[in-house]
Amino acid sequence: MVVRVLFVCLGNICRSPMAEGMFRAKVDAAGLTDQIRIDSAATGNWNLGNPPHRGTQQVLTKHGIDHTQMRARLIDQDDFADFDYVIGMDGSNMKDLEALKPLESDVILKKLMDFAPDEKQQEVPDPYYTGNFDETERLVSAGCEGLLRAIRERYSI
Repeated sequence: MVVRVLFVCLGNICRSPMAEGMFRAKVDAAGLTDQIRIDSAATGNWNLGNPPHRGTQQVLTKHGIDHTQMRARLIDQDDFADFDYVIGMDGSNMKDLEALKPLESDVILKKLMDFAPDEKQQEVPDPYYTGNFDETERLVSAGCEGLLRAIRERYSI
């Protein structure tokens, strides 16, 4: 069995590719690469085809995570059938995702910070607007650790 995880933010150039890369590194370190598939997407179409923002590239490079193949793409209806988890970054993303989600979909739709209940901040602020990639990195890392724990518990892997 392969668990499929899709991270989603507004433009798919800052938060969701950061989560995709950081989560992939955690999955690789846990030896679960063959059991968890990871991708990211956008709810908006402004940056389609673009690589991650240079701030996200810097964070990923600092962690030794390759981002050269990452390109922004738009979420679509098929993603709700193709993925087990669709993970948004903030309330606005969640509102957009809930509106897109087909009624028959049984995808697990949650905010990343739902997996980091000890954090005061329950949304990942968009560093495209805040400029604070360090805070985004800290929150994304905490959320990804919690998500990996939840998946390992749920699927006994």
